[in-house]
Amino acid sequence: MTSASILAFAGLCMLLALAPGPDTFLVLRYSLARRRAGIAASVGSALGSLVWAGAVAFGLAAILENSAEAYRVIKIIGGLYLVYLGVSAFLASRKGGGMLESAPTQVRTGSSLVAGLISCLLNPKVGLFFLAVAPQFIPENSASVENTLLLGAIDAGVALVYLTAVAFLASWAVVWLRRPRVTKMLERTSAAVLGLLGVATVATSAGE
Repeated sequence: MTSASILAFAGLCMLLALAPGPDTFLVLRYSLARRRAGIAASVGSALGSLVWAGAVAFGLAAILENSAEAYRVIKIIGGLYLVYLGVSAFLASRKGGGMLESAPTQVRTGSSLVAGLISCLLNPKVGLFFLAVAPQFIPENSASVENTLLLGAIDAGVALVYLTAVAFLASWAVVWLRRPRVTKMLERTSAAVLGLLGVATVATSAGE
């Protein structure tokens, strides 16, 4: 691949990353409690992107393209997981034990990393993105596996940089965010967004 095609792909990944999605809200939520937790969620999401790129490179993601049922099942599972995260967050804020009010040690980086990883892995659109877009940037006479993995690494790197920036911005604003009214508003807003994303995913998948 040429430098121009790599830069073009990186630019496309950045444009897609700027569109708010489940990973962004997940990272934001963890970052409000602890910067490390937000960064860990970013790393988890980036790792998930690498896994999807590997699946595409070795042909596994073609199953999603050819099997509407497999795609639907993964979307529903992912939607239910988002609903679970949203409901859990909302209940925590009602009990007064929201993430902003929790001690830093109560928000483990390991659990936030796993949450970011699972959120990405249960989003089949990431796999289909590589399946549809990667061939546009890979020359016909090039080794597709290596180049697809390279594109996956670029996408993961872009996502990591963007989501880490979100984590830092959220943690820098934490003094203002710790105001009781602001805290509850953000806790419930992020919980509602995650829950609604999950419900919408399940609803659209069930109707397909």
